[in-house]
Amino acid sequence: MIHGYHVVLPMYGFWLPNDSRGSWSDFVRRWELVRFGKATKTIERRELSELSPHELEQRDAATEALEFPAVSVDGHQALSISQGFATRIKSSNFTIWACSILPEHTHLVIARHTYKVEQIVNLLKGASTTRIIQDRRHPLINYAQPEKRPPRMWAAHQWKVYLDSEEAIENAIRYVEENPEKEGKPKQNWSFVTRFAGIPRGGWTTYK
Repeated sequence: MIHGYHVVLPMYGFWLPNDSRGSWSDFVRRWELVRFGKATKTIERRELSELSPHELEQRDAATEALEFPAVSVDGHQALSISQGFATRIKSSNFTIWACSILPEHTHLVIARHTYKVEQIVNLLKGASTTRIIQDRRHPLINYAQPEKRPPRMWAAHQWKVYLDSEEAIENAIRYVEENPEKEGKPKQNWSFVTRFAGIPRGGWTTYK
């Protein structure tokens, strides 16, 4: 039985669908990227240090071919994202067991809900985008057309793992909580995160 999800939300331009390190995209959606190779459908991800000079050159060229600059958020922008998350989490009764907001991607461990995980992700992306625009911190604000919203700051896709046991949930939580420090960032604590207290015994449980 699925009890939760570990999702990774890349920012725009991070982990391109034809990235030589591997991705989870079945096809390359943006025409600007097509000439740099087919999508690499794999769950085996390699570090940048493991790529050949040719692969690194291709990756850099693909990044430069994006319509807008790849997004990397700073601490103030991460705070706006977290506040948008908090608003949606409260209004929709989502349960979040862990969260880390990093410059180029965000990790979340989400408890099962009546909504599908893809819908939860879209609602969280939307709420964070609304908040960061309100705070005038959108990373692509300078590329907005008159009277229109800025280009999207989140990648269109996300990566998810289904969690079907307490061990899987606890491992995902530990990974997410430790992730900022692995990237040289301070440990993160968010008010909207609920401490995981184990899986209730018996029957189908919806966490809300």
